[in-house]
Amino acid sequence: MRFTLVLSGFLYVSALAAAAMQPAPAQSGRFDLEVRADFFAAFSGDMKRFERAMARCEEVLAADPNHAEAMVWHGSGVFFRAGQAFQKGDVQNGMALYQQGLGEMQRAVDIAPDNVGVRIPRGAVLLEATRQMPEPQAKALVQIGLSDFEHTLKLQDAYFATLSDHAKGELLFGLADGWARLGDKQKAMQYFTRLTKDAATSGRASYAKAWLDGTPPASPGRCVGCH
Repeated sequence: MRFTLVLSGFLYVSALAAAAMQPAPAQSGRFDLEVRADFFAAFSGDMKRFERAMARCEEVLAADPNHAEAMVWHGSGVFFRAGQAFQKGDVQNGMALYQQGLGEMQRAVDIAPDNVGVRIPRGAVLLEATRQMPEPQAKALVQIGLSDFEHTLKLQDAYFATLSDHAKGELLFGLADGWARLGDKQKAMQYFTRLTKDAATSGRASYAKAWLDGTPPASPGRCVGCH
């Protein structure tokens, strides 16, 4: 299997985590704040910071092998490395890293299925990376990404209204766009409609309105608004 995990895919998980990965107000100590900026730097080609973030994940996991947030971020980084290997034509190593990354992210979800700090990173990585994948691999992973986002929406239900329009818009856009890509226009319409109502000032609102009008832009764009 060949696919290209472009840098923009890793940008998306970092940016969406910044926007939508807001836990319940009573929670604190978010691990993503320790590594997110360094992972984000990979988009500008700063691989030293990327490796520093991976090393931090490994340090935390060495102390606590069941630290789900460190595990999901490390898994997303391994998945990113898989894309780099595929780009270089190293299919054997790429496949090994691909399976390892998916496995680490799945184990993180198995350990902490109700942790927004675990669900959002995996969902964001899978929904974006699959844009570069062939079927049927893409379809199966999009479904997993959607399950992460839908579970996150349920977890945030009690305080969703208090989130910024940017945060709400990114989560709802991921859901709407994901269902549209799977061909479920009804679910896509539900989420795009909700986006226009619940996140009217979001950078995603114009795309949602265009989609609902039957004239969606050719490109879904990227996370916008606070970066």
